[in-house]
Parts: sequence; structure tokens; C-alpha cells
Amino acid sequence: MPIVVAIGNFEYSGGFRFHATQVKRYTDAFPSEFVLKAGDILLVMTCQTAGGEILGIPAKVPDDGRIYLHNQRLGLVVFRSDKISPEFAYWLFLSQNFNRHLVGTASGTKILHTAPSRIEAFQFLLPPLNEQLEISAVLSVIDDRITLLRETNATLEAIAQALFKSWFVDFDPVRAKMEGRVPEDMDEATAALFPDGFEESELGEVPRGWRWGTLSDLATFQNGYAFKSKDWTDVGHPVVKIGDVKPGIIDLEGCSYVARETVAGLDRFRLSRGDLLVGMTGYVGETGLVPSVEPAAYLNQRVGRMATKSGASDLGYLYCAARSQAFKEFAEAQSHGSAQANVSGASLMAFPAVIAPPPLMECFNSVMADMLEGILTNHEQARTLSTVRDTLLPRLISGQLHVGEVPEVEHA
Repeated sequence: MPIVVAIGNFEYSGGFRFHATQVKRYTDAFPSEFVLKAGDILLVMTCQTAGGEILGIPAKVPDDGRIYLHNQRLGLVVFRSDKISPEFAYWLFLSQNFNRHLVGTASGTKILHTAPSRIEAFQFLLPPLNEQLEISAVLSVIDDRITLLRETNATLEAIAQALFKSWFVDFDPVRAKMEGRVPEDMDEATAALFPDGFEESELGEVPRGWRWGTLSDLATFQNGYAFKSKDWTDVGHPVVKIGDVKPGIIDLEGCSYVARETVAGLDRFRLSRGDLLVGMTGYVGETGLVPSVEPAAYLNQRVGRMATKSGASDLGYLYCAARSQAFKEFAEAQSHGSAQANVSGASLMAFPAVIAPPPLMECFNSVMADMLEGILTNHEQARTLSTVRDTLLPRLISGQLHVGEVPEVEHA
């Protein structure tokens, strides 16, 4: 069934990309000229004033075997000359100069609109075709590495959740031992930590020797500090607000800031690499890890920190439980408020959790510690590469820097 491409399919994540995780299907008849080809470049033609930075942002139609349809408010780029490479044009559309041109010539107050004529009026330096291809290749290599790091993190997250579900939700190793089987993909020492049967509890059946508890048995909860409107500055220490709590990793790119003097005496709200934060308003129950940041970030009100006794070394179980769909649904069920959902820290920490004996919990947390470190390291490397790419882009596009002068980024 064909997919109608919408502005919602344009995603910024250290670089704009087309994503089709949430799509709208189209069941009616449609003219063939609205069918998009893999590799076609679409541009955002309309956006809110507050989000003017996405006006003109490009995305390529993926080559995934699905049928995509051209929708309103998106412009399809048609190349009239072979003197410009589509790959070079894609990076040109990502440049700030192109965005500034469209925003500066856009119509509308609350909603910005551009038009084909305004796009076509953009003037730029066009290097020879071979140089265009070289520029595109340099930027694409960096971009591909960023994509690989992000895909690796998605894989690590999936592995972590699968292992958590197998051990603590489905109890697969226990069931295997009950049937006289060796648990799959598990060494003998780890398998020995699991019982070979179940027992009844007040909340239902649990593996023998385990118990039901809550997240409050495993971690503490801290609310953020109520910074005042007069505290905000353009630079300084980043402050993590609700909107910065993104799935998996905290987004520090769009943070607000406060001065060094403002955080004097607020050490208890200072965040560290690997802290686990949770949203308490709006998208309640959303969780993410804090990556490295300098200067240190601070915790704002309506964002909570869930902390274990030993930090990263025993965070794994808590991370997987809080990142589960069950936790999100539990948080939403506990929330209240008509205009905007709110939830308390005490309610979040009441999330039921099956707790195994310490040796097994320690074993799981040890495995997770390596995965969480990998997720943080990959994110930080991708962020560094994004900075390199975004620094090179305008200089290469404008001719200020030639491809031969680009420094090595192999180990960035």
C-alpha cells in the first residue's frame, strides 16, 4: 500500500533524514506522476516560525521497495542540467545559507511558506562537476559513519531489551531448566544462577527465590531544580528540560543555559555522564542517559533523576526496566492533568519489578554496563563527527576549503 510522504517524515538527528517509522497509507487511486523514485530529493516548503530552521530541509526517498507518494507542502527537486550533481545539491540544501535565503524570503508570520521561485532564486558558487562529487563523497563518508554509529546503538538497545525480557519478564532460562534444557546462549556459571522452578507470590508466579518489588527498591529519585526565568542566558551551563529528554539519550543540542554564578551551591542538581533521567510532564515516562558535556549540565524541574547505589555498574536493570514499553504505559496511567500530563517521582518509582537474588542481578548489570558504555561512546563519537561534518559543510560548499585540505577524521 502506498505511503504518503509528510513533513512529519523529515527528522533531525545530527543531520536531517527521511524516516518512515510512522507513515500514512493511501488507499484511493492516484495519478502515476505523484509516485516518487528512490533517491528523489524533497524539500520542506512550510513550517512554523519557531521551527524556521527546517524550511527547505531536504530528505531523500529511500530505496526500500515501498511506494512513496508526493504530498503537498513538500517540493520535489527536478534537475534541468547535468552540470550539478544531485548529491552536491543535497548538501547545498543542508547549508545554512540556503536556509537563511528561504527564511528571509518566506511569507507568513506564524507559518512560514516558501515557493519554487524563491528556491530557484538562490545563488551559490557551483564548482566543477568532479569537485562537486569529491565534496559530496567527503561529507557522505562522515555521514555514513554517523549513521552506522546510530544504527549500532539501536541494535545495542534492542539486544539489551531482549535480554531483559528473556530473563526478567518471560523467565526463559528458568523454563529451560524446568524442561531439562541448557538455557540458550548462556554459559554454565550464568545458568547456575537461575532456579529450575516457580513459586506463588502476592503478585503471581515468580522464579523460586525471587520476589516482587518496585523500582524504589533498586534506586532513588531526585526532582530537578526550579530555575527562574531570569536565570536563562545564551551561554553557560546547559540545563536539561522536559523537551531535552529524548528516547535513549538526552539531547543537549537545544538546551537552555544558566551562568556559573547561578549554579553555585546547586551541586546536588549537577548531572554526570551516564545519569538516567525521566520526563515527568508532557511525554511522561520518557527516559534517556546523559552523555558527556562540558561544562556540566544541570537538572531542571519536572525532570527526574533515577540513581542506583553504584552508578553505571548497577544501572543496567533499572535502565532496561525504565526503557520498556510497560514502564511508559505505567507512567501514563499514573499521570494526571487535563491540559498536560504530569506524574510524580513517587508514582514512577512504584513501577513493579521482579527482583532476583543479588548474584544474578549483579551478573545482568555487569553485562549491561558494557552495553551502556557502548551506547554512550557511540553517541559521543557521532556527535563529534556531526560537528566535524557541520563545520566542513559550509566551507566546502562555498569554496573556502578544498577537499585536499580536509583533515583526517578517521579516529574522531
